[in-house]
Amino acid sequence: MSAAKANEPLGMEKDLWAAADAMRGGMDASEYKHVALGLIFLKYISDAFEAKHTELNADEYSDAEDPEEYLAENIFWVPKEARWESLKDNAKQPTIGKIIDDAMIAIEKSNARLKGVLPKDYARPSLNKQVLGKLIDLFSNVGMGDAKSKSKDVLGRVYEYFLGRFASAEGRAGGEFYTPRSVVNLLVNMIEPFKGRVYDPCCGSGGMFVQSEKFVQQHGGRIGDIAIYGQEMNHTTWRLAKMNMAVRGIDADIKWNAEGTFYNDEHKGIKVDYVLANPPFNVSDWGGDKLAEDVRWQFGTPPASNANYAWLSHIVHHLKPTGTAGVVLANGSMSTNQTAEKAIRKNLVDKDLIDCMVAMPGQLFYSTQIPVCLWFMTRSKKPNGFRGRQGEILFIDARKMGFLVDRVRRELTEDDIKKISDTYHAWRGEKEAGEYEDVAGFCKAVSLNEVQDNDYVLTPGRYVGAEEIKDDGIPFEEKMAGLTKTLYAQMEEGRKLDKAICENLKGLGFGDEK
Repeated sequence: MSAAKANEPLGMEKDLWAAADAMRGGMDASEYKHVALGLIFLKYISDAFEAKHTELNADEYSDAEDPEEYLAENIFWVPKEARWESLKDNAKQPTIGKIIDDAMIAIEKSNARLKGVLPKDYARPSLNKQVLGKLIDLFSNVGMGDAKSKSKDVLGRVYEYFLGRFASAEGRAGGEFYTPRSVVNLLVNMIEPFKGRVYDPCCGSGGMFVQSEKFVQQHGGRIGDIAIYGQEMNHTTWRLAKMNMAVRGIDADIKWNAEGTFYNDEHKGIKVDYVLANPPFNVSDWGGDKLAEDVRWQFGTPPASNANYAWLSHIVHHLKPTGTAGVVLANGSMSTNQTAEKAIRKNLVDKDLIDCMVAMPGQLFYSTQIPVCLWFMTRSKKPNGFRGRQGEILFIDARKMGFLVDRVRRELTEDDIKKISDTYHAWRGEKEAGEYEDVAGFCKAVSLNEVQDNDYVLTPGRYVGAEEIKDDGIPFEEKMAGLTKTLYAQMEEGRKLDKAICENLKGLGFGDEK
């Protein structure tokens, strides 16, 4: 149940970022990220290709120049002119931008899955070609020699690390394509997507999928046991996601269209085992007034003024009868009194679809400092590998957890993630997580009747109570006498200091002579 220790940064990641960022100069982070990430992607597929190429050359019965030999193992075919060595040899040429563009075009032409995905504007006059050459030299040192799997892991982590740093550099805009890793890790460790279909209707750059694959690997599962489906409305972000999946070697069905998930659901008929999602918060212009009779609104029609409950309804709609979802939303979603939203929340509670609510600390996101919450929903609480939990909701208050990475952003620690997820798994009756018990100020298992009595408010703080204060054994009267004595002593000391300050001011000629 523990969070993945393998997520700790490689030492080289920070050094690479520092070097690459220093080359950015006056270029906006939003523009520069496509330059850097595109080159990392190119380096990844070239390394994977070269490793297989070397292997095939050593086999007298194989043809190292046959594209089918590579595609059969989910390795992209890289034409000669697009291979990294060719770019490296031409890194100092003034035409390097066009050479990179031509390489991207050649790769897309040879790999249908990458059509329309790769950046192809390196030749633009505004892009400093010396910077391109230096980036190629920098990334040339990233890799693995012959070990294809090591290359995939190293370059995948470099890509992921760069995504996070670009999100930080872009601030609010960064939140549109990147969910902080500690939040994703918590979601994944809570719902444990071991086997089945995983779906994200607003997948950003694909971080949920990367962590799902990591989780399966780290817990002894097989990558082929999960199938990944996603959709992203922003075409630029969709391209980042497709490259992110490719760098990780993940075969994912990620769709894009300009209408978005609500208006053009690319996975309309699919039912999934797991949903992991971080929808945009409190979107007021999602066009709900045009979808009033939609089949997804089985718990009530979401208001046109806020998409939060439209996302929840859409997600539940896509769950299998035994499916589970973990969703990040703004805190207001737990207690809103807006008529339509409250009606949907009431129906979700009454139909026993809410499994667990987690209140999170503020400052976790690049795009906003407001505190958020996690909704865990399930289609079935019947015994199915877990204990029956019908008529019960677990509330967890994690608002005091995490640590400040800098003045404006907080992260959950590995121990925080383990504590929260272990509490959830223990409550579900998983033996390896230990025995569950309510902890004042942190967690409480609550009956639906109690939630109904509290007007369907789902804020954990309302249920978990105050943290217990340890009794130090000192009688109240004795403790109060000691505190009073200390207070009087401090007041007397304050009067002495005031008198001394006045005397000093008089000595300087500023005192009150009256």
